[in-house]
Amino acid sequence: MNRKTLVLPAVAGLLAPVLAACGGSGSSSKSGDAIVVGTTDRFTASEDAPAPVDPAYAYDVGSWNILRQTVQTLMIQPKGDGDPVPEAAEKCGFTDSGNERYVCTLRQDLKFADGDSISAADVKFSIDRARAINSDSGVAGLLSTIDTVETQGDREVIFHLNTADATFPYKLSTPVAGIVSPKKYEKDKLRDGFDVDGSGPYTMKANVKGDEMVDALFTKNPHYKGTLKLNNDNVQMRSFPDAEAMGDALGKGDIDVMTRSMTPEQIRNLSADSKDNIDIVETPGLEIRYLGFNTDAPSVKDKAVREAMAQIVNRSELVAEVYGTQAEPLYSIVPATITGHSNAFFNKYGDPNPDKARSLLAKADITTPVKLTLHYTTDHYGAATKKEFEVLQQQLNASGLFDVSIKGTPWSAFRPAELKGQYDVYGMGWFPDFPDADNYLAPFLDKGNTLNSPYANSEIRNTLIPQSRRQADRLSASTSLTSIQDIVADDVPLLPLWQGKQYVAARDTITGTAYAINSSATLQLWELGRGVSG
Repeated sequence: MNRKTLVLPAVAGLLAPVLAACGGSGSSSKSGDAIVVGTTDRFTASEDAPAPVDPAYAYDVGSWNILRQTVQTLMIQPKGDGDPVPEAAEKCGFTDSGNERYVCTLRQDLKFADGDSISAADVKFSIDRARAINSDSGVAGLLSTIDTVETQGDREVIFHLNTADATFPYKLSTPVAGIVSPKKYEKDKLRDGFDVDGSGPYTMKANVKGDEMVDALFTKNPHYKGTLKLNNDNVQMRSFPDAEAMGDALGKGDIDVMTRSMTPEQIRNLSADSKDNIDIVETPGLEIRYLGFNTDAPSVKDKAVREAMAQIVNRSELVAEVYGTQAEPLYSIVPATITGHSNAFFNKYGDPNPDKARSLLAKADITTPVKLTLHYTTDHYGAATKKEFEVLQQQLNASGLFDVSIKGTPWSAFRPAELKGQYDVYGMGWFPDFPDADNYLAPFLDKGNTLNSPYANSEIRNTLIPQSRRQADRLSASTSLTSIQDIVADDVPLLPLWQGKQYVAARDTITGTAYAINSSATLQLWELGRGVSG
């Protein structure tokens, strides 16, 4: 088969890949040889973040992609997306009309990978542990609507919520709700290092050098009992220092699959090349990029400074110069393909206009040029991040209203510094925990938010977020969701930039690539197999 890009379209408001060419699961076959998957995600244990793969701490796409292979959750997002379905549970559902009591019944004979039986008490332990540790990563915020967890017998778990939460089934599909053994995890302390023990489809053995995991071998868990069908027995995940090294490894045959993050140039070259041994799959994505602000920092505390930046940044130019057709301008923190999205920033600011920005600053008596440093991570969102910030720097400085410098820092130091409020302005990305507008709003705006942001709006927190969660029909929640987005555009605690697509490149002997990554950027290693693609 000739090398080509397979474009997998969005369907019915959710992003559902369709089977095409190399993605056909019917041609998959199992093999004793590990399928080798490359990534530029870096996995580092540091003094500030010693427990990178503990479900009670992990809160980035790379570490979650480890946990989703190894730690089982009560619910799971189904193949092709859609509403979550039972996984470790046999059945789950609300038992009241107010969406405040949620009950799950575990599958019979559920076991951890070491053969120990799993009971409802283990589920309660795992959920209560994550909530009690309440790590500074902010991941426990996903469980904030839980009041108490109760068990009845060995198989029934009852969640009593402190407020209505129609998104709760989605939250039970995220790794923070993963089931861990009380024998392996202390109830009030994070588990340092890279050991993971769960009941997911794979076990994992990490190869660690210094404080960094350089590769990991995922092996089929013989005790796994859930909804997933494994098309392989072993997968090796190998971490590369950059996209170029990962691409070289794919070309040489050292790896079979290349995932995030490829450079825009690699994607263009792979899409255009007619050689017959590598194929690339494109899917619509829910990844977003944005600027975050420490709204207590003197340089950006005045809202007029943030508004002026929103008035100057040219998203279309930024996307065209850096990402081309691989991204789209974004005018809200909620992606355009998610129910409840509104173009709040375009509605308020319109097209880029430095003159309007100048008026905003003058009215607020802000002395120009405003001196700022934009911080970005050098090794977490791909090689194009530096160029992206160079373009932002040029746009802001060209207005004459800003004197911007940029500074890149590795993720292992960048993330702890951001959480401690050491950056006034910083670039971040977001891969959703689940495909709902709530997950692009509450994690940044609610109490205990993932950015540790000082920004707090009482109407958003006390009225609009709870109001939106009462609506099981998410279209009915649009009024509340739109109001939140309008307030964000007015106050600018965040400045959305773009929404990206997703890509997987693989040797044409690898099958299942159409489902290797879902819309939430979840790596689904179980979908990969070896065979003759067609």
